[in-house]
Amino acid sequence: MKVSKKKFLYLAILAFVVIASGILSNLGTPAAQAQQTSPDPVIFGHLYDAQNQPVPGAKVLLALNGEPISEATSQPDGQFAVVVPQNASLDSLNILVEKPHFENTEIHLTKTQFENLNAGNTVILSDILLTRTIGISFWIAAVIFIAVLVLIATGTTHNTLAALIGASLVLGVSYLGHPISENLFIFDFPTSLEYIDWNVIFLIMGMMMFIAIVEHTGIFQWMAYIAYKISRGHILLLLPILMLITGVASAFLDNVTTMLLMTPISVQIALSLGISPLALLIPEVMASNVIGVSTLVGTPTNILIGSYGNITFNSFLQNLTPGVLLAFVGLVLYSIFSYRKELNQAQSSSETLMKKLEERGKITQPLHLKKAGVIGAIMLLMFIFGEKIHLLPAVTAIIGSTALLLWIRPNIEEMIEAVDWTTLVFFMSLFIVVGAVQEVGVISVIAGWIGKLVGENLLLAMLAITWLSAILSMVVANIPFTAAMLPVVGYLSATVPGADGKVLFFCLSIGAAMGGNGSLIGASANMVTAGIADAAGYKITYSEFMKRGLPAVLITVTLAFLWLALRFL
Repeated sequence: MKVSKKKFLYLAILAFVVIASGILSNLGTPAAQAQQTSPDPVIFGHLYDAQNQPVPGAKVLLALNGEPISEATSQPDGQFAVVVPQNASLDSLNILVEKPHFENTEIHLTKTQFENLNAGNTVILSDILLTRTIGISFWIAAVIFIAVLVLIATGTTHNTLAALIGASLVLGVSYLGHPISENLFIFDFPTSLEYIDWNVIFLIMGMMMFIAIVEHTGIFQWMAYIAYKISRGHILLLLPILMLITGVASAFLDNVTTMLLMTPISVQIALSLGISPLALLIPEVMASNVIGVSTLVGTPTNILIGSYGNITFNSFLQNLTPGVLLAFVGLVLYSIFSYRKELNQAQSSSETLMKKLEERGKITQPLHLKKAGVIGAIMLLMFIFGEKIHLLPAVTAIIGSTALLLWIRPNIEEMIEAVDWTTLVFFMSLFIVVGAVQEVGVISVIAGWIGKLVGENLLLAMLAITWLSAILSMVVANIPFTAAMLPVVGYLSATVPGADGKVLFFCLSIGAAMGGNGSLIGASANMVTAGIADAAGYKITYSEFMKRGLPAVLITVTLAFLWLALRFL
């Protein structure tokens, strides 16, 4: 019972923080400020940085002879509205803009603007460009972020602990260092919460509860039995079928959960055929990373990309599925070629194995499976068509999982415990760490470098994002890498001609997810699969995985990129 209360307390706290953040973010908007009963004139404007991105949270002061007489705060779109008091001596007014990590900016009003204010009219200023400063907080945030990546890549600490260390350090430096020097300030706690993408958090949480019910029905064991039955144990047919089942399941569940369910089954099949389980497991996990790219919920990186780029479930399907299918065909052919020696050693179909799989492959909860199928189909329709009514994927996931819980009435404590709170804490902490480097301007500097490199060439931008993502995802876990790259891709999408169709986000998607096949630490599913295989006595080494994975990355990313180039160029 204590565990149950804790889990419900976590949910309550999470919901409270989201609601509170939403309320706080709506306070003091320009619209609210402009709707005051006071007839005082208002000065409107927009703040941007060097990458033409809006600057929120800046303090805009209306000063009279250097003394502030009115104040406003810029909003997420960079807009501000500062009220001019009626009794102010307008001839001596000027505007001061202040924000940490930017140079203080002073704006002098023109004669015409003074005349409009004297007449009681609203004044709209030209866009204001703020210049970033690179101080000690810039380098501290950058070092902390790199340290987190190193901890994750080397496995020195658990991923969640590494992210928590990073979040604690940036907040600790901000609060404990600020009294010593203003240059040590990165951001405050309320600002750090604004960088957490709650759509991602609740989407993952909802899907975890839904999956917890589905996996107990025995559907995956049944699918393994059917795959073996169709192939009749012929390994050259069985391998593609297992890869396809794994990939399709990963497109609608998540690839980590899929591999948790498929790995034990695959090990049993491989041993019965007299071959190394790695000949099935590595192609399967690579297939999960490839086919999962085709949907919004197929990979954690797509969830991040879809939320940040406002890309719908349907858009992922339409723009990525053909390229993903090409990449999958290439992956199947490569896997058969790469493991030809192991596959040729496979024994003929085993009646004993067939009976074991048939025994284990029974649907244990057919009624629950039917209900999950109905709710799952409705959720899929909501994912696809919900964009027309601005229905967020997170809302669909929460509604669907709650409806299924209400219909099936499982042990609610088990369902809440099925939510991987460690993963959710990892994402929230990671968002704060990435938010820190974004706040101090590290991301803007990187975006500026890449922007200068690609110029206005869309093909060059697509190549840069795709292969940079693929290569770095082999070295750095693709989730933190994707989170850090999103603002960069957002900037390039707004500045490179022809990139406004989300094509660069799709390039990031295929690069980050398929590039994760290049190394053991490249994707979470890789490490999960390696852990289960190791427990069964079959260790997947870093060098073995890279030996098989690197050519797979070259093949799959190239094929998927060719489709994107044909579609968008």
